[in-house]
Amino acid sequence: MYSVRPPLSPRSHSQRGIALFVVIVFVMLSMLLALWASRTSLFNELVVGNDADYQRAYEAAQALLQDAELDIRNQKADGTECLGTLDVCRTGINEKIPLETKDVGPLLADLEEKTALCSKGLCVKRLGKQDFWNNSDPAKGVTLAQMATAAAGARYGQFTGAGTGSISTPINPILQWDATTPANSGGWYWIEVLPYLDLKNSKVIMDASRSNLLAINPKSLVVYRITALAYGRKSGTLVALQQTYAQQRTLN
Repeated sequence: MYSVRPPLSPRSHSQRGIALFVVIVFVMLSMLLALWASRTSLFNELVVGNDADYQRAYEAAQALLQDAELDIRNQKADGTECLGTLDVCRTGINEKIPLETKDVGPLLADLEEKTALCSKGLCVKRLGKQDFWNNSDPAKGVTLAQMATAAAGARYGQFTGAGTGSISTPINPILQWDATTPANSGGWYWIEVLPYLDLKNSKVIMDASRSNLLAINPKSLVVYRITALAYGRKSGTLVALQQTYAQQRTLN
């Protein structure tokens, strides 16, 4: 006995392909969702990577400030007196930290003859545009290209003998350098030598009888302004820090 299937109604014909259309819509929505998730993940990765690079450069700039302080005090990283040759401890070069007031004048006179008014990390007071790391116009003052050179600036450990790390004792990679390191990478620091203008009023911060005032070194009436600059590992990352440093009176 045979059964005969009744013919499809016009409504059944109109419903053919609806399921496929729904599936295609869901697939497209899933693809859009996956694309949005991947783009969000990539954006977050870029943000985290940029922040990590900035933090690494910031820490390197802080280390450069500390290294400059040791340079001024003629000390090694462990606080002992710095002894060395050539650049280390500034033994074999003319550019030395002034230990007495009489040494300041000759040093500044020599630095005035330099192109960037700096030599081996020591500088006279900058005039014109102070944030030289943002300046590329020599008419507005000294430029970053003039400052970030082996002649004008100082690298980490160059004058203190601080190590630049190894495989077993790694340090911040920004602080690692050698003679082939490009000028626009790594880190630099500069020390401005700023003598007091009016020595008669210097006791305002030298009076040891006032416990709330700073007793600076009376032999060298100088304040130092340190600028440290560190390039990140990524293009465009640059950190510049400044601080003022005054040597205190040594109590015997």
